[in-house]
Order: sequence, then C-alpha cells, then structure tokens
Amino acid sequence: MAAFGLAAGSGHWFSALALGVTLLKCLLIPTYHSTDFEVHRNWLAITHNLPISQWYYEATSEWTLDYPPFFAWFEYALSHIAKYFDQEMLDIHNLNYYSSRTLLFQRFSVILTDALFVYAVHECCKCIDGKRTGKDLTEKPKFVLSVLLLWNFGLLIVDHIHFQYNGFLSGLLLLSIARLFQKRHIEGAFLFAVLLHFKHIYLYVAPAYGIYLLRSYCFTASKPDGSVRWDSFSIVRVTALALIVFLVSALSLGPFLALNQLPQVFSRLFPFKRGLCHAYWAPNFWALYSALDKALYPQGLNDKWFGPAVPAHCPPLSLPLGNPHLHTDSHIGPRGFLRCLVLCALSSFMFGWHVHEKAILLAILPMSLLAVEKAGDATIFLILTTTGHYSLFPLLFTAPELPIKILLMSLFTVYSISSLRTLFRKEKPLFNWMETLYLLGLGPLEVCCEFLFPFTSWKLKYPFIPLLLTSVYCAVGITYAWIRLYASVLTGCLVSKTKKH
Repeated sequence: MAAFGLAAGSGHWFSALALGVTLLKCLLIPTYHSTDFEVHRNWLAITHNLPISQWYYEATSEWTLDYPPFFAWFEYALSHIAKYFDQEMLDIHNLNYYSSRTLLFQRFSVILTDALFVYAVHECCKCIDGKRTGKDLTEKPKFVLSVLLLWNFGLLIVDHIHFQYNGFLSGLLLLSIARLFQKRHIEGAFLFAVLLHFKHIYLYVAPAYGIYLLRSYCFTASKPDGSVRWDSFSIVRVTALALIVFLVSALSLGPFLALNQLPQVFSRLFPFKRGLCHAYWAPNFWALYSALDKALYPQGLNDKWFGPAVPAHCPPLSLPLGNPHLHTDSHIGPRGFLRCLVLCALSSFMFGWHVHEKAILLAILPMSLLAVEKAGDATIFLILTTTGHYSLFPLLFTAPELPIKILLMSLFTVYSISSLRTLFRKEKPLFNWMETLYLLGLGPLEVCCEFLFPFTSWKLKYPFIPLLLTSVYCAVGITYAWIRLYASVLTGCLVSKTKKH
C-alpha cells in the first residue's frame, strides 16, 4: 500500500502496475509451454523461407498457417529478428525444435508486443465514469479497471505460460472500443478492420460494430424521441467507412486474390471439417447438450466418448443464437454498444462452431469496463470471470504449474471480488446465496480433479472425467452469466423505450 501511495503521489501508479505485471511475465518465462509454441515457431519458419504464394499451402508440419494474412506478415517481421537469436528455429524441417534462445525470443516477443495492450488499457481508463470515486487510490474505478485488465489471470496464463499472442490483439480491440467512446469513429473502425485481418475470431463481434457505426456515425441526427432521422443519413460517412474496410481488406487479401489463392486461404481460416466441439469441450451450450445427450444415451462409453453426438441442425442454429445484438436498440451510446459487443462475444462462445475454451477472454476483457460502473454488471463479470478463468485450468496440466495457476487465480479472484465489493459497498450484496454457493463449489471441484481423481482406478479407464466435470460445471456458470447479461440488455432497451414514450 505504501508503494501504491508513493506511486499515486507522483502520478505514476499506472506505470507501476504495468511494470509489476511485466516483471511477473518475465518470471513465467521458464514455465511449461504448449504446442502453440511450436505452432508459432513453424509459422516463423514458413514466412521467413517461403514466398507468399506458398504460405497457405505449406504442410510439412501439422501446424499449418491458419491465421489471416496480417498475422502472417507479423510472423514474417518477427522472423527477421529471430534469425539473430537462433537461425535453427527458422528451418521448416526442424519440427518441434527447441532451444533456450528460441524460448527467450518467443517469450519476449509476446511480452514486448503487450505494450500495445498496456496503452489500450490506459486509453480505456479515460472512458470510465469518474463519479464513483473513493478517497484511496485503490478504491478508484480507474485503478480497479487497470488491475482487472493488466493483471487478468486468463491472459497471463494463456499468453505467458500456455503461449499465444492474445495480448496485443486484445489491445487492438480495447483501443478500438476506446476510440468509439471518444467519438473517433474512423479510428475505431480502422483499428477493428485491421484486427479482423490479424485474427478472424473477432468476426464474432463485427456485426455489433457495423450496426453501431451505421446508427451513431452514418446517421447524424435523431428525432426528439431518440429514433433515427432517416433524412440525416450521410453518404460521405458511410463511404468513408466502406473505403476503410475495402483498403484494409485489399492490403491483406489482395496479394492472394492476385494469386488466385483466396479459396485456399479461406479453407485454412474456416476449417469446418473439424466438427462442432473442440477435443476439450469449451464450457458452453454444446458442452451441456453433449453431456445430457450422453447421459440419456450412454451406449458405447469409452475413450472416444468425448466426441459429442452432434445434431444435424447445429451450424444454422449457432448463427442466430450467436447474434442477439441484432434484436436490440442500436441507438444506445458507446456503453450500450459495449454491452452488445460483450453479449455478442459471449453468445458466439455459447453457440459457436468448434469454440476453444480460450475464446472466453473475448467476452471477459471488455466486460471489465462495464464491471466498474454498475453493480449488476459487476456481479455478471465476477461469475463469468471466475468460471471462465477456472475453465482454463486444463490448459496447464503439468505438476510444476499447478501451484502457480492456483495461486495466481486465487489472488486475482480475491482482488476482483473485494475491490468490486468496496466499489459498490453502498448497494446490495453482489452475490445471492445460490451464486455464492456455486462459486465456492469450484474449490471442491479442483480438489476432486487435481488431487483425488489421479489416485482412483478410473484414471486409466476414464481419463477424460476431470475435463468433463470442469467443462460442464463451468458451462453452468457461464450460461447463467449469459442469461443475466442478455436480460439486462433487453431490460435496458425496454426501459429506454418507455422513457422516450
């Protein structure tokens, strides 16, 4: 506290938080890394050695390039730095290559590119309503938001242990959101267009951007009741937005269009042959469906059981259920847009195709901005974050990382709950008895999965049981958070329309 007091007095508390988490990331360098480490090493080798015409055809490794072109160029740029660390990592045929220099380069490439995320968090803090302020620095919404984002447990373990580049990508998303809050619509649209060509998972929230920009930027005026004035539509503004999308897309996809390779690129980006569910079920609707399906029809229970029985209508079903913002009032300001963006991200997580458990971060991170402004949103955030973060535990399955993930999540969860309780102490309790009981149930679940199950006879016959329990239990909490968020959006729209009339 004394350190934070000193930082506050000198106006550098944000820098202290950013520096502290950066040092923590450096301490995590020697920890376990997943196959994603080899994935990105292979992409470095592909983009460094091969002409662009072969990037999306190269298949020496099973970890083929399946991100959009901007990310491929990002790997290409990194590869020209990587050659000064260890030239061997850039050999396409050095499958599963590892060296201490390769480790240091790839780990530090994630840490350094996180600078964009830090800047984006700083900009987001400027968008927070400052009415609810405490006397102490630690009770200020901007401070709480900075900790919730910079020290986010999920981002720490996925990027800096498991190994990915979600930090700077999330930075682009948050910076785009901040620009829309600041009414810098063109910049916000440009940043999001660029983001889509770095990682196509953000297509989940693209319709929210389109609707909001159309209503709040392309229509320049509203009637007294808040409805749109159709004669205020600006051709110039919609042309500017269309031009941004076209130019960014042309820069990204143009070379592959010229090479007549767009079908090949899209086949890599959208591999629908992989099936509805990932090997480890993401904790969503399909996890609950699959568990119920197997409970009702348990024939053939074996190691292949974890492949779910998929209803034939799944692909079309996931689209309308994954886009609830299409049914909401679009003229709701930047905070309403943010709420719809989070709902869109979470709905796509709930009903999307072949969803990875890591995709929950797409909803958790922007939800942090809402959590520090309203008690109801804080409750949803805490339930979503706690269950969503716990669902990431199976990513770190090695023994040395067990105390690390338990300690880091415990610290983040305790801080999140205590800080938001302090922020909304004058309002009703954040949790009711049922929610409290559910969250406390994560403790016994962890003991069962990590400490008891390995010593049972079921470990060899049914090794998937811990994954099943984790997925289904967390799916209940995330589904509950999704329902509450959906209800809050719809209720807010009804209240808004009632006030207008």
